[in-house]
Amino acid sequence: MANKWMLAIVSASLLTLLSGCEEPLTLAKVCEETPGFCNDLNKDSHCKEERASVIIGRYVEYKDPTDENKYQLLKQFESYNSCVSLAAQIEHIKLKEKTTSRVEGHLTSLKEMNRIYQDTKQTSHPGLLYYHWSRNNSQYAMNKLLRQEDEPYVRQSQEIQMFLATYYAKFDDDKTIDFLYRVLELNQAGETPDLEVYKALVSIFYKQKKYKHAYTFARIAQLSGFEEIDIIDIEHELTSRGRSIGVLNQLASKTREEIETGQFLSPRG
Repeated sequence: MANKWMLAIVSASLLTLLSGCEEPLTLAKVCEETPGFCNDLNKDSHCKEERASVIIGRYVEYKDPTDENKYQLLKQFESYNSCVSLAAQIEHIKLKEKTTSRVEGHLTSLKEMNRIYQDTKQTSHPGLLYYHWSRNNSQYAMNKLLRQEDEPYVRQSQEIQMFLATYYAKFDDDKTIDFLYRVLELNQAGETPDLEVYKALVSIFYKQKKYKHAYTFARIAQLSGFEEIDIIDIEHELTSRGRSIGVLNQLASKTREEIETGQFLSPRG
């Protein structure tokens, strides 16, 4: 099962997808071969990267309609829709057709996302299951995902571990922490985890009055470049109790280095 998902992910992410004549696939080639994948999107320069991603994603899914390719296309359409729906609100006094084409792109994305949801109602793909729950409130889909929690292909996916942490955050702090730690364990050398991982850990530990833990991860976030994280209240809680900030700063530096070199291990073992 794990190999099946891995192969699907690799096939969907290849940047050198080849056409029949063994030349790299380009937007121009896709639009020439399948103009319908291009003509119903916005025609101006707004959302250029998102539009290109959708066009290639549509072609990939058309050629190989696996659940993984549908999942990637769904994410691409969500990103495109967020961009183009905002752009559609910008009025063009002289060029009304620009606004019209953005609206068309917005409607296309809604239609295509709904198509994917309809096509994948019986899926077992963990990413799609999470989307069915989070976007369509399908507890049936979430129950299927929860039954996959301990499967290797779920345990090895940083994205799915974050999805599960988001789910459990509503009612189970300990399981949320376990999944967030797993996200950090899966962080690759040279990468910086998403700020939301640190914010969630800080929030839970602060709520639990584990101020040393909260401070450590708030400081890690700051050291990672997330200056907007709130650390003042946590620091006050510690200093008012006579706790040493210096020791925690050293721990934060050490832990951050482990995370960003891909060597972090959950302290929960």
